[in-house]
Amino acid sequence: MRIITAIASILIIIGALNWGLYGLAKIDIVENFFGGWKNKFGRIVYILIGIAGLYSLLYVIFA
Repeated sequence: MRIITAIASILIIIGALNWGLYGLAKIDIVENFFGGWKNKFGRIVYILIGIAGLYSLLYVIFA
């Protein structure tokens, strides 16, 4: 479980940095590196970040 929690934490940090940079300078890290919504791999990254957020929310509530 620690590995899953660590991976989720890393994905949440990437997501937070992505939104922060997008809000400050309209720079989308995921789009720049992975193609964003135009590319299947970019979509997978966005989905994984969302799942990591949901996992962490449930972990905080039920742990």
